[in-house]
Amino acid sequence: MSEYDAYLDQVAAALDAARAQGPTIDTAATWMADAIAGGRVVTVFGASHAGLLAQDLMYRAGGLAAIDAVLPRQLMLDTRPVTDTTAWERRPGFGAELFAGRGLGPGDVVILISVSGRNPVIVEAATTCAAAGARVIAVTSLEYSRSVTGRGGPRLFEVADLVIDLPGRVGDASVQLAADCWAGPTSSAVGAAVLHGLCVTAAAQLVRRGVETPVFQSANTDDGDAANARLLARYRDRVGYLEGSAITTGPFPEPVRSW
Repeated sequence: MSEYDAYLDQVAAALDAARAQGPTIDTAATWMADAIAGGRVVTVFGASHAGLLAQDLMYRAGGLAAIDAVLPRQLMLDTRPVTDTTAWERRPGFGAELFAGRGLGPGDVVILISVSGRNPVIVEAATTCAAAGARVIAVTSLEYSRSVTGRGGPRLFEVADLVIDLPGRVGDASVQLAADCWAGPTSSAVGAAVLHGLCVTAAAQLVRRGVETPVFQSANTDDGDAANARLLARYRDRVGYLEGSAITTGPFPEPVRSW
């Protein structure tokens, strides 16, 4: 078997194992549908590569418009040097600072993504949101997280209201190439599938309730811009990354360089 096939087999096995999360997904989707039907948006956050999963729920064809991603520059992978993201994940107080002023409360739902679930930023995010009365959904690897200690406190799965388990090996890499060499992380592929499956389930619940379901269309279909413009107008004041948004054909602002 080639290493390519071995990796795909590991991803497929993890996705099959994720099917066992069905009842938990249903509960999480109900919480999300309740929030969206009540005029709220769902907040999502992850650091570094987990932040890519949060970003993949934003402004996504087939995805929910009622998603507000928290994207601090210090934790994004275009930060230079990128190793600073690790330092910020471990910095005490930063997670609480990120969420203390967001106005979350009872009825709100927050999805927090971290494979290891051990760093202060994600744990503080969870405890701060929970203290405000929001429901906290953790997306984490229980096997991985239980194999490590928290960095100065509990782990994410220990402080969340609901835990969605991401199947995978401790350390994330899945294919053994030599005695001391493992490669091929699975958490990105599996995490994206689990999170999009969760959003599909929440959207389906809204449809069954007869609630207008805020799902983006592809901007590259002929009628996508018109459909999406209605959602942009609806959520512009409630979703941070949509502030000031509109679909235009120009003139375009100058690009902003990140580094």
